[in-house]
Amino acid sequence: MKIDKFNMSAEKLGQIEVNDGVFGVEFNGPLVHQVVVAQMANKRQGTKSTLTRSEVRGGGKKPWRQKGTGRARQGSIRAPQWTGGGVVFAPKPRDFSQKINKRMKKQATLCALSAKVSGGNFIVVDEIKLEEIRTKAIAGMLDKFGVTCKTLIVTAEHDEKVYLSARNIPGVVITEANGVNVYDLMANTKCVITEAAVRKIEQMVEEAE
Repeated sequence: MKIDKFNMSAEKLGQIEVNDGVFGVEFNGPLVHQVVVAQMANKRQGTKSTLTRSEVRGGGKKPWRQKGTGRARQGSIRAPQWTGGGVVFAPKPRDFSQKINKRMKKQATLCALSAKVSGGNFIVVDEIKLEEIRTKAIAGMLDKFGVTCKTLIVTAEHDEKVYLSARNIPGVVITEANGVNVYDLMANTKCVITEAAVRKIEQMVEEAE
């Protein structure tokens, strides 16, 4: 498979050949959905906690006698219907994590990458290089490509200048090749990636086999 390659000015430089086993995989919707749900679940802290009626302090005495007052019968001022009372089915700390094996995660990532390529939302640039930290430079590059939607920028290695320049742009997520994941690929419409990052992803996939 061949993909067009551009420079930061959106000028076409030619084409690069990519591995069909990485960027030409048939999309598996259920698998991608399962991995995305698991990834989102694994981000949950699961630390929320409130008190049930048995854990709230006080309420040992019956508020008023059972009959003859004209009011509804009450057994404790710490019952759920009272202000300051316990919570019905109170949330407690729990582990939301879901186990996804490496093979599933890898295949889902390849499906997401391939979907970006087949959908025309995969932009390969020769390099993203900045002389100084300048948000306008990254914003200008995206503007030249006509990118106005949520975008994932992928570099081969961490570049402090590029990272600091891109992080303030609304709707832009930046990561390195070894940090590419299914959620980021599916949550962002466009993927702008350097040629070096493409090669690194192919290398990582080959080494994982």
